[in-house]
Amino acid sequence: MARSHPVDVHVGARMRQRRTLLGMSQEKLGTAVGLTFQQIQKYERGSNRIGSSRLFEFAKVLDVPVSYFFDEMPANALAGRPMSGRGRKGFGETGTPFEQEKDPLIKRETLELVRAYYKIREARVRKRIFEMVKAVGAASHAEALGGRKGR
Repeated sequence: MARSHPVDVHVGARMRQRRTLLGMSQEKLGTAVGLTFQQIQKYERGSNRIGSSRLFEFAKVLDVPVSYFFDEMPANALAGRPMSGRGRKGFGETGTPFEQEKDPLIKRETLELVRAYYKIREARVRKRIFEMVKAVGAASHAEALGGRKGR
């Protein structure tokens, strides 16, 4: 299996993250830029390298600056060390250099939660839900810490 460059994997993961956050299918994104959904899958996995003009098209369709795709670049990508593609244990859904546990932003559940949150039109309601989730998370975290200390 050919090895994907970590930068290609990261850029693909960021593309998938943004597309999912917008609720856009691979097919819809492909149609917008004149590609098949299979080609979009290959870009998102990092198995195909995205050229600069194509990246510019994706940025326009996904309504982000081109720099978005390079944000939060992990150290191993900056070092330019290739990594094996799909199926590598401990790696995210699309072969991203981030481990699932360490980067919850790539999880579909997180993206769906954010999308649902922003569908709430009333700012007051959104703010109260935000505060509630923070409080439940803090209580859960404190409980977990308390449980460990008692052992």
